[in-house]
Amino acid sequence: METVANKSDDTVVCYAPTMITTNGVWQGDNPLDYSLPLFILQMTLVVVSTRFFDYILKPLRQPRVISEILGGALLGPSALGRSETFANTMFPLRSVMVLETMANIGLLYYLFLVGVEMDLSVIRQTGKKALAIAVAGMIMPFVIGIGFSFVLHGSDLGTLAHATYVLFLGVALSVTAFPVLARMLAELKLINSEMGRLALSSALINDMCAWILLAVAIALAENDPSSLASLWVLLSSAAFVIICILFVRPAISWMIRRTPEGESFSELYICFILTGVMISGFITDAIGTHSVLGAFVFGLIIPNGPLGVTLLEKLEDFVSGLLLPLFFAISGLKTDVTSIQEGQTWGIMFVVIILSCAGKIGGTMLVTTFYNIPHGEGFILGLLMNTKGLIEMIVLNVGKDQQVLDDEAFAIMVIVALVMTAIISPIVAVIYRPTRRFAPYKRRTIQISKPEGELRVLTCVHTPRHVPTIINLKPLIPQKTLNRTQAQSDHIIHAFENFEQNSSFVSVQPLTAISPYSSMHEDICGLAEEKRVALIIIPFHKQQTVDGGMEVTNPAFRTVNQNLLANAPCSVGILVDRGLSTLARVAENEVAHHVVVLFFGGPDDREALAYGWRMCENPGVRVTVLRFIAGEESLSATMQPPSPTSDQIDPPMLTVETDTANEKQLDEDYVNDFRMKNANNEMVVYTEQVVNNGEQTVSVIRSLDIHQDLFIVGRGQGMTSPITAGLTVWSECPELGVIGDILASSDFATTISVLVIQQYAGGLPQESVASPDSPDGQTDDDETSNRRTPTAPSTPPSGPPAS
Repeated sequence: METVANKSDDTVVCYAPTMITTNGVWQGDNPLDYSLPLFILQMTLVVVSTRFFDYILKPLRQPRVISEILGGALLGPSALGRSETFANTMFPLRSVMVLETMANIGLLYYLFLVGVEMDLSVIRQTGKKALAIAVAGMIMPFVIGIGFSFVLHGSDLGTLAHATYVLFLGVALSVTAFPVLARMLAELKLINSEMGRLALSSALINDMCAWILLAVAIALAENDPSSLASLWVLLSSAAFVIICILFVRPAISWMIRRTPEGESFSELYICFILTGVMISGFITDAIGTHSVLGAFVFGLIIPNGPLGVTLLEKLEDFVSGLLLPLFFAISGLKTDVTSIQEGQTWGIMFVVIILSCAGKIGGTMLVTTFYNIPHGEGFILGLLMNTKGLIEMIVLNVGKDQQVLDDEAFAIMVIVALVMTAIISPIVAVIYRPTRRFAPYKRRTIQISKPEGELRVLTCVHTPRHVPTIINLKPLIPQKTLNRTQAQSDHIIHAFENFEQNSSFVSVQPLTAISPYSSMHEDICGLAEEKRVALIIIPFHKQQTVDGGMEVTNPAFRTVNQNLLANAPCSVGILVDRGLSTLARVAENEVAHHVVVLFFGGPDDREALAYGWRMCENPGVRVTVLRFIAGEESLSATMQPPSPTSDQIDPPMLTVETDTANEKQLDEDYVNDFRMKNANNEMVVYTEQVVNNGEQTVSVIRSLDIHQDLFIVGRGQGMTSPITAGLTVWSECPELGVIGDILASSDFATTISVLVIQQYAGGLPQESVASPDSPDGQTDDDETSNRRTPTAPSTPPSGPPAS
């Protein structure tokens, strides 16, 4: 058997090049003597240990990087690795090369994906505030790193060696982990806040500065101080970046142009790009910088758009879920806490943690004070900027590999990173209770919105299927869209951007956030209040099938809708889409939409009428208002409230008790105002229908012209009427109200879309508003939905005068 000897630190490791796969235990082979089965077992141990810590620490709001490093530390010399039997069996020296090679491949592709996700235009658009916070947050920890270097090693290092040592420690202490911070802000519900956006912008600038400093540190560490090699490394790295921008990016753009919109990219193009990642890593490694720098730069030059989405879909789960944990686990395997033997060193370590945190916070607060940001928010912002993660671990591992950091310094810095990152999220969650500081606004309904002012509407879109219907409701722009996946997001955004270009008085501002279904309504409500919208439009949780039936698309959508009905700061509309998107475009002087408003009375119906009134301003919309009036037979009958059926026993939603006499008077006044001001409008038809019971009501609705496009009806919360008597027995979805549920049911075979509106009821006691749990029991905090939110805060002045 051929053997090769590798001598390192007085340890000789012999291995046979043919010992990759085993012949099997029945042949007398031990699988752990062969590299492939050993690597598979090592990876399994790493994944199991990291997921175990992730499960334990998730309730404490800890980022995954903490679990991955702790998982490695558990397997390393700080814990299980202290047993020579375990270490020699599971992680023998001969396996380290294979393990680290795979970990670095995972790191290579992960940094490529980070570059793909980064939008450099954000840096260009970032104001002086974020730039100042990023710089101030780096300077003070860097100075602390310089002092810390003298405490650990004094003057026993040469001048250049000490400078390199200072660079590594300074970068490790001053960096802010952008990816980790983004996930943390999303979990804390701060990513859409002004402070969250400022923190992300500052972290992005900080990350870019850290990459530059890391390249300089590596160039100084790997070369002879007496030569000019370090200068050549830096110049070569700069040349690599320039070549990528001037030549490689145009080539990738050419690939994108060659692919028709909506079609998938060819395997040849994807293979070329994935190979380019490895070539870039090889070039930068050959130059003298780390291979991950090449992969990161290569990711940065990928244009934002469908190509980036495709690459993320193909690589993210495998790289982030399987390969990347190997890198963090190896960091834990290298961490030997027992190397910190002196109690004084432990004391120094805790001083470093405190000082570095204080340095970040102090530098940040200096800037926030200058910009008149409250001290409390400045403190929280500084605390968030202490988030550590991937780039710091890269710095420490490179420093250890280049023998700039010894075992003790490496262990100390890993512990510092763990502690600093671990304390941030719990502290912020406890001490920061953001109150709504938005300017108060009264126009939370369509009915009281000023006719000469803008009408702000927030529309929520879960899938691209909902987009055309929302766009066809163009008299009610602006829109904000919510979607589930990044791939769908771009299609949705492009659709609204095209709509913006072809419409007047519409603006679109993309914004991406991540939220679980169980708390999605909180983000929507916060956004609605921040933008002071009058109406939120949300899609129904069912969609029409080919045979005319209604099927559930996602049970979690129903929970979101119910939570919004209970907690929205404005009116809410649930849209049942039945093909409004299939309407053909017609000339401007022809009727494009036929809308019917069903009016039974009450605040919700008045809001529905107000919505239809706004549509009257569009010359292409014909609005028919059908008012139902109770006949003498129904008025003489004694009505008892129907007992709820099992289907009606749903989680509590917003309920309103109304004064019947007062509501009837308000109905009369509003309807008369509508009739008077639209008396000469040929596109408005008003009719009344006398009915005595629910059966007659349904019969009238079924007799309507089938060539309508949209029904608008109030939800009817808190209202009881003899003309809807008995209809609640068959109700399946109480969130639509009695009439809305009938119109949306499978029995009501029609292609007419339905919009059910609930008017905002301000001033309700807090206990009357409840957040329901999932009726299906299927909502999980891990179910998340990527949401890209185009902001279009204004519409052309139109609509009726306020009543």
